[in-house]
Amino acid sequence: MDPKSSSTEISVEFPTIFKIYKDGRVERLTGTDTVPPSTDPETGVRSKDIVLSLESGLSARIFLPKLPDPTRKLPLLVFIHGGAFVIESPYSPLYHNHAALLTSEANVVLLSVNYRRAPEHPLPVAYEDSWEALQWAAAHSNRNGPETWLNDYVDFDRVFVGGDSAGATLTHHVVHRAGVHGLNGAKIVGMILFHPFFGNEKPDKLLEVIFPECNGLDDPRVNPGKDPTLGEIGCGRVLVFVAEKDFLRDRAWTYYEALKKSGWGGVVEILESEGEDHVFHLFNPSCDKAVALVQKVVSFINQD
Repeated sequence: MDPKSSSTEISVEFPTIFKIYKDGRVERLTGTDTVPPSTDPETGVRSKDIVLSLESGLSARIFLPKLPDPTRKLPLLVFIHGGAFVIESPYSPLYHNHAALLTSEANVVLLSVNYRRAPEHPLPVAYEDSWEALQWAAAHSNRNGPETWLNDYVDFDRVFVGGDSAGATLTHHVVHRAGVHGLNGAKIVGMILFHPFFGNEKPDKLLEVIFPECNGLDDPRVNPGKDPTLGEIGCGRVLVFVAEKDFLRDRAWTYYEALKKSGWGGVVEILESEGEDHVFHLFNPSCDKAVALVQKVVSFINQD
């Protein structure tokens, strides 16, 4: 066979996301642009890239707001980006700008996790990376960790975990895991799910490709509403965002109802953006509904 033809033959294709060629090469069709860490001249938000694990290559981009009082400890938001577990990163313009906006508006230290992506690293690698990142951050509570911004500026009794789409799926997983197994050094106060990518009773071709170890439609890692231990989630407050035109909308509502009935003792709130589609706030952050969404996050994080 002509090697050139084998290198162009497609094995698996998801037209708007990625292709896998028969020679094993992966081509991402979007979400590949990156921007460097920076200091925002308007807000004063600083960012830098850090390595969490030399062994696995797990990394992150960390954001620090302007500090009028450097002695004041700030909440920590561990943020897990979306992109179908396959595309985008903390270094993408969409996610860099969103993280910087949340950092400035909510006045938090934000750790944006660069988990290893499928299909090169099939799920559940992203689940394990996200959990490792949360544990890594919490280990700074002794003020002697490798990252000075966490040592110096974070109140580890006010930790939040948030993510959008696939990142919201990972967010639920790590907060639930913290509830079941404990999280040394930090208290997770709240969880924020932006348009979560949860499974339902219908087969998902993408998950069949990128999550070969999935245990079917009721696997709690993709369909947490089916988890008999859902009520053990490791925080006291949950905020769920949905969008009216999002094909994932009903799955988030199902999760919301399941959490309320689970025996969990916390407070869950759901907010629906009328007329909007999946993660609209990333693409049009200045529109009224995106501004309202961010302000809801700000009040959620900073309420007494």
